Amino acid sequence: MKITRSICALLAAAFLVAAAPAPKPSPTIAPAPYTPDAVTHHVVTVAGRRIAYTARAGTIVLHDPVTNDETGRMFYVAYTKDGANPARRPVTFFYNGGPGSSTIWLHMGSFAPVRVHVTNGAPTGPAPYQLLPNQYSLIDVTDEVFIDAPNTGYSRVYGAGKPSDFMGVDQDGRAFTQFIERYISRFGRWNSPKFLFGESYGTTRDCVLVNMLQQAGVEMSGVVLQSSILNFNLGGLAGGNPVGGGDWGFVLYFPTEAATAWYHHKAGAGASLANFVRGAEQFASTTYLHDLAMGSNLAAGEFNADVARMHYYLGLSETYIRDSNLRVPYFRYLKELLRGDNTLIGRYDARYETYSTDQLSNYPDWDPSDVGIDGAFVGAFHSYITGTLHYDSLIPYRPVSYGGLLGARWDFHHNGDDPPTNVAPDLADAMTQNPHLQVFSANGYFDFATPFFATEYTLNHLGLAPPLQRNITFGFYQSGHMIYLNPNALVAYRNDLVRWYDATLAGR
Repeated sequence: MKITRSICALLAAAFLVAAAPAPKPSPTIAPAPYTPDAVTHHVVTVAGRRIAYTARAGTIVLHDPVTNDETGRMFYVAYTKDGANPARRPVTFFYNGGPGSSTIWLHMGSFAPVRVHVTNGAPTGPAPYQLLPNQYSLIDVTDEVFIDAPNTGYSRVYGAGKPSDFMGVDQDGRAFTQFIERYISRFGRWNSPKFLFGESYGTTRDCVLVNMLQQAGVEMSGVVLQSSILNFNLGGLAGGNPVGGGDWGFVLYFPTEAATAWYHHKAGAGASLANFVRGAEQFASTTYLHDLAMGSNLAAGEFNADVARMHYYLGLSETYIRDSNLRVPYFRYLKELLRGDNTLIGRYDARYETYSTDQLSNYPDWDPSDVGIDGAFVGAFHSYITGTLHYDSLIPYRPVSYGGLLGARWDFHHNGDDPPTNVAPDLADAMTQNPHLQVFSANGYFDFATPFFATEYTLNHLGLAPPLQRNITFGFYQSGHMIYLNPNALVAYRNDLVRWYDATLAGR
């Protein structure tokens, strides 16, 4: 009886499957109007040398790896030194993060042959904006390719592609891997020394991408990690609700808060920034970490000593620190440090400040370091891309493009693991499999988006063999998340990178 009923059930199921209408194929997205590549020629003077270079603004088509159907185009602007031997000339691929950000910030602010002028540490006024020949460019050292991630800038998904095919840790890594493979094939750069340069979530991409590329046979010479976030497991980084534990955020943000207090003359009088920060790191990683771990078992004398020490480093009142139970979330710090002046300080760059509309709130109304530069970067880019590079796109440029706009959220699963994302193992694997791979970690002292002490902690816990650990170089600068916003920091940053490129290439 069971056999008969099973057979009947199977026949019925087969009938229903046969009778059911075939599933409709996913609708394809029509491609945006195609804009031909624009190629122009220019000259810039860097380090006293006159360098002729070619700029190419264009797109590279992506394909489905199985069907070979087109899935989208990725936009880029490449700067290549005229007359150089491609087989010997390095090429560096630049990108911002978000995830969901175009590369307008690195492109217009850092090491391209042009740079928009912004007010250092204060809001930039309205147009007209000034676009300068960039004497701090790296075009003398390396060719540069600035890439917009899928769905951002002029990059678009279409055809067989869907936003969800690109909006994720691994999906994004595969898209950039394909872009770089196609770029080096199209322009004959397979034998060039190759570098990656990511900012913010771009450093997350760095780790995934360098591993994917090397597994595909694209060996890399170096990776620049600017303002890093690699291990999202350290995330108590928001320094939010500490109930039940979760104290790491308070420890890892502490040196950034101390540096900010020093900058605003609330702490560290008479001390150099570097020495003051080192003291803050020592306290945070020893006494403070231990005492937070003690929780309710911390003795009153130790609690009082911590209050006094935190007041010394953070510039907050002892009453506020005591009432906060030694735990001040960073977003409250941004409001509290200059509350007496009704002023809040920037998350991306704590040198920036502006008035607050709600003096009593514990959360910033906005980020002064974000709104203070956006207009200049976006306005200057549009003027430059059409007026100088003559790339006349018929689609709008997306400086940022987050999930709400595209109907898909970012997928933070990585290698089958559930979030929080941790790409530190990818970097460790890449450095171990390629013992020549060099890493430069660039950090701003006043960056609350990706605090430098968390980056130090992550990179010092990769589990590398001691000789490979020496392949990591650190740079620290008196600036914020976008280190290049401070011209003095940009000079120091460029000098450090030139030495790093020279040393890396000398070891070939």
